[in-house]
Amino acid sequence: MKVLIVGGVAGGASAAARLRRMDENAEIIMFERGPYVSFANCGLPYHIGGSIPERAQLLVASPTSLRRTLNIDSRTFSEVTAINPELKTITVHNLKRDETYTENYDKLVLATGASPIVPPLPGLDSPGVFVLHNIPEMDAIIEWIRIKNPRRAVVVGGGFIGLEVAENLVEKGMQVAVVEMLPQVMAPFDFEMAQIIHQHLVNHRVQLLLGDGLKGVNSSADGLEVNLTSGASLPADLVILSIGVRPENALAKTAGLELGPKGHIVTNLQMQTSDPNIYAVGDAAQVLNFQTNQPTSLALAGPASRQARVAADHIAGKKTEFRGVIGTSVVKIFDLTAASTGMNSKQLEVAQLPFSSVTVHTSNHVGYYPGSTTVSLKLIYGPEGQIYGAQAIGTSGVDKRIDVLATAIRGHLTVYDLEELELAYAPAYGAPRDPVNNAGYAAANQLRGEMPVKQWNEVKDLDLKEWFLLDVRDPEELSLGWIPGAVNIPLHELREHLDEIPRDKKVLINCQTGQRSYFATRILKQHGIDAYNLTGGYKTYASATENF
Repeated sequence: MKVLIVGGVAGGASAAARLRRMDENAEIIMFERGPYVSFANCGLPYHIGGSIPERAQLLVASPTSLRRTLNIDSRTFSEVTAINPELKTITVHNLKRDETYTENYDKLVLATGASPIVPPLPGLDSPGVFVLHNIPEMDAIIEWIRIKNPRRAVVVGGGFIGLEVAENLVEKGMQVAVVEMLPQVMAPFDFEMAQIIHQHLVNHRVQLLLGDGLKGVNSSADGLEVNLTSGASLPADLVILSIGVRPENALAKTAGLELGPKGHIVTNLQMQTSDPNIYAVGDAAQVLNFQTNQPTSLALAGPASRQARVAADHIAGKKTEFRGVIGTSVVKIFDLTAASTGMNSKQLEVAQLPFSSVTVHTSNHVGYYPGSTTVSLKLIYGPEGQIYGAQAIGTSGVDKRIDVLATAIRGHLTVYDLEELELAYAPAYGAPRDPVNNAGYAAANQLRGEMPVKQWNEVKDLDLKEWFLLDVRDPEELSLGWIPGAVNIPLHELREHLDEIPRDKKVLINCQTGQRSYFATRILKQHGIDAYNLTGGYKTYASATENF
């Protein structure tokens, strides 16, 4: 059997390696139009910043190593320009020799990936304007920094790559501005969680321009001028475009393969395209959302590698399925770790799925052990307790909690199961009640009616003729700020002042993080008062309502 693979990196290289492990006799040829058949593209920003000091560390495998260890024929500088599904051949252009030839196949795997979006705006071809998607682009940025010694950088796009690039340019000593068309960075996060990231970026002297778009770039003797749709302009010596990616689908399109509404190659559970002899994996492939069973796409290395494994196994004759993506991701932003899994509130609203959420701010490990820090964790769930998604931000222990919740989603666990999870505990690593447990308790309490909740964005619409706002923090904590109209009665004095709580109104209670207000909610409800807890407390409310 002869298998051709178009593209390397996570999808193509993983497919080739897995297929060799399953079939020692298959003829496997991999084509890559660039100079590197397998490299760590997730590490590119960190080599620019110097955290990964050696460029060679980014090179995962070479044609020589693939030949020696796996007997795979990998051809760099080889651009596949056409597919003929009827003849089962591809056309290949050798870019070094400027020669064209054809290669036949029994099975074909498309791992063509995605390319950076560069909108048709003036000046984006100016010297000093770059995208970052592969090693040659990284090399060009590093060379520009070496020669020009830029002091001012503008990053267009506030997603994963944009923020990683921004951080690493700050580490290089530059003044950095991030321009994002949405009102927040990191689209997978709900707004109030993204606000924590906004504050952290500002604290690290990153200028944020949210809700603003790129209009064009002017070049002059003094450098670059980045013009925005708002009319503002930013001086720059370096511009990095990180607007997003689009699937590389030209081969699939001209071959007549079925494409999805956003141009991704439609696949089935075995990663076969509309032509059963052609498979597609990675950023170019359309797959299913594990939770909704609806078509989606996900440009992440982990899912690409698993899709490649499924495709290779199916080619080798194994019964296998790729059962969809959840969308679990993590990013380092200076001292913060931000991670998410599953669906966020915006996605659930679009899907018209009813949901609730709770936010807890708890320590990554017990407070009496040195180094305890806060993990802010938002858990999103359905009316039957099904877990839809979670987002967490903190300086330590964040990835651990999101990985647990990603596993819970995959295993169809509920918030009631989170209450019972037995998770590793020692003072240096956790607490007898882990943040995941605490989120489960809060969600289950809400569903059982023991702790009705309100969200930060509901506060502004409350009619004070119908609602009484109660702040149960200690008086000295009010120096941090307070919700307008709230009456302060510290929790430890609440039982002595029950007669001051109106019984003809609903009561919204807040403390700093939501824990003491939960205690207060239970007290008032057992005295016949219609009480609600402000989930996430004043900490979430204050962060979410801050302007950047």
